[in-house]
Amino acid sequence: MVDAPLAPPGLEREDAARRAAVGYALVLAAVLLWSFNGVLAKVVVNAGGLSALRLAEIRGTGAALLLFGAVALLRPASLRVSRGEALYLALFGVCGLAFVHFFYFVAITHLDIGIALVIQYLAPVLIALWARFFVHEPVRRRLWVALALSLTGLSLVVELWGGGALDGTGVAASLAAAVAYALYILMADHRLQRGRDAYSLLAWGFVFAAVFWAIAQPWWSFPTASLTEDVSLSGRLEDAQAPVWTLVAYIVVFGTIVPFLLMVNALRYISPARATIVATAEPVLAGLVAWAWLREDLGPAQIAGGVLVLAGILLAQTARTGART
Repeated sequence: MVDAPLAPPGLEREDAARRAAVGYALVLAAVLLWSFNGVLAKVVVNAGGLSALRLAEIRGTGAALLLFGAVALLRPASLRVSRGEALYLALFGVCGLAFVHFFYFVAITHLDIGIALVIQYLAPVLIALWARFFVHEPVRRRLWVALALSLTGLSLVVELWGGGALDGTGVAASLAAAVAYALYILMADHRLQRGRDAYSLLAWGFVFAAVFWAIAQPWWSFPTASLTEDVSLSGRLEDAQAPVWTLVAYIVVFGTIVPFLLMVNALRYISPARATIVATAEPVLAGLVAWAWLREDLGPAQIAGGVLVLAGILLAQTARTGART
């Protein structure tokens, strides 16, 4: 048998560069959609018709119906699960997807969006610490530098020297969102490495999140009338109005399903570690969108703190010697 000729090294490098460029573009597109999602979620909750709990319920349930339906139609065999895996997927859906959305929505109703996301993006640092102390994975010493940078930056972001000038509920919700986000990443990575495809994983995750919300907040008590109300778009667009249902539709489709699918497809071109690093652009982009739309502004110390936190995140992402790059 004659071996197939190998591609010239130059062509292999060009192909790798093209694939990487596609992966990075997909991640940035997802991040941009999430950035607008945060602003719209804040507009909806601040309008008073829907609470953060109800918005998280709609987001999870809408995503479950659309995504699970699509996977059932196109790849039904991938939805098969064993009894043991069903429990795992239930924990993933509730503790990961449901909680991260809920705590994020609570956080942005009490804090500026950029600040809430900077705190939430401590998740990669938590993951690196988990790898070091619980999995006993070899970790480079730069992890401690990353931790120091992140904690210093966090103290600047929350203005710790002033006794914590920021809303305590917002800070606590942001930290809880960071823990839920870290749990989501760890559980998803664990299941993907054991053969579960990303589409069915997200589909089942959102289904269990939807079931959780239906029990926690029965649908018969849902304030349906609030969906048809017109609300101000706030900030620089305060004179413009839109029905709540249109904003909620964006949150479900373009703020949840589409960016999640973009991120999943990005992993075909770049590694999870690199995708997560690129995703740290979200606090920056979301902060810019919130500034341009809602007039949210950060002080010099908070901007400096955000830069330190992001630097710590990037170092933490490269500290795990066992991480896939």
